[in-house]
Amino acid sequence: VGKPIFRVHTAGSVGGSTAVVASHLIQTGVHEQVLTLAFEKQSEANAMWALSPAIPFQPQLVAGAGGYFAPLIRSYMARHDAHPDAGPMVAVKDRENGMLNPNAHLHLKQTLDEVKAAPMLWDPIRYSETCPSSDGAVAMVLANDKHAKGCKNPAWVLGTSVRTERTFMAGRDQVNPGAGQLCAKDVYDQAGIDPRKDVDCAEIYVPFSWFEPMWLENLGFCEPGEGWKWTMEGKTRIGGQLPLNMSGGVLCTNPIGASGMIRFAEAARQVRGTAAAHQVDGAKIAVGHAYGGGSQFFAMWAVGSARP
Repeated sequence: VGKPIFRVHTAGSVGGSTAVVASHLIQTGVHEQVLTLAFEKQSEANAMWALSPAIPFQPQLVAGAGGYFAPLIRSYMARHDAHPDAGPMVAVKDRENGMLNPNAHLHLKQTLDEVKAAPMLWDPIRYSETCPSSDGAVAMVLANDKHAKGCKNPAWVLGTSVRTERTFMAGRDQVNPGAGQLCAKDVYDQAGIDPRKDVDCAEIYVPFSWFEPMWLENLGFCEPGEGWKWTMEGKTRIGGQLPLNMSGGVLCTNPIGASGMIRFAEAARQVRGTAAAHQVDGAKIAVGHAYGGGSQFFAMWAVGSARP
């Protein structure tokens, strides 16, 4: 139909990065309205097989994404003497949230004992602490001020950022990646917000349950070593101090190409007041977050209910 198309690829964070690119096309005046979309159909492929073959001149994953991230999670647990129940508790919470979301892939309510009894796939990651392989898609329309006037309760973009770093480099902290910290700080600075005071809720990319406490710290919501305590104290539940992944998150729905943008879209739904059963009452500022690769691609945005 004569419309220009711009394709983005940043591994698992691609959905978030695509939304940021769309936002920049509006902010720079290149376009007045942009349709941004992402999708994946994992039922026709196997992402873990694709990640498992040996790559020349690179450390071998062998066991897919979980095999790569499990040692990082174990490092986090050792570094902060984290209680082993913190990860399973995230899985229980997110699956409960997913029950509230008709668009979630998994509608599966599990008890803590059931999660802890699940088979161990990559120590310390259990089967019930992993994301599913999903089919799915998401789309958003971003527009400038002129067109936003015709939208009821628009979500206003307050800040966006994308940051990357090398997967393997000397001195890189893969438990608390520097690129993630810089990405978050950039968004908060643009939005003029304090993440510990002003953010009402967030949708963050948690494909394995232990990444909730890890990202809580990485994104500046709490001090290092406090994330797992927040989880166990219920601070990230709906109704808690900082609700996370109200939609059920990646632990309930994971069409990889779309997963990051779903986090962004769900954040927008919260400040628009359109999240239905998983709505956080009075949400005015929300954060969407995506990461990809070996935790080296990060994309974020902050959205608000009020025009900045």
